[in-house]
Amino acid sequence: MEIILTQDVTGLGYKNDTVKVKAGYGRNYLIPNGVALIANDSNKRRVSEDIRQAAHKAAKLKQDAEAIASKIGEMSVEIRTKAGETGKIFGAVTSLQISDALKAKGFDVDRKKISFKEQPKELGTYIALLDLHKEVKHNISVNVVAE
Repeated sequence: MEIILTQDVTGLGYKNDTVKVKAGYGRNYLIPNGVALIANDSNKRRVSEDIRQAAHKAAKLKQDAEAIASKIGEMSVEIRTKAGETGKIFGAVTSLQISDALKAKGFDVDRKKISFKEQPKELGTYIALLDLHKEVKHNISVNVVAE
């Protein structure tokens, strides 16, 4: 089943993308929740017109994302957490903690746009991926240290 996404869906695509999904997923979840439209001719024409009108706005959003990525650069974020004597942390380091640490340094990145390549389980350095725009991804270093 072909659908047109009306908003970004992690692991599936971005707004206005036409993607193929299983029929049940499209009919029972995406379309009823307003996340997607059926990709028929009229919806495709409407979306292409929306894309054409929003092209300059999209270019500005991409420029802003690139500017944030260049300002962040090779920044390292330090997260303090409780840990045992062996270095294993209690609980988890979440994207919300990374977002708050970036906000303290002057960068407003939505927590939903942050993911880890490897989930932190022990003290050490990890890489977090910032999905700033559909064409702009940026890696930052996250140092997990004991309180």
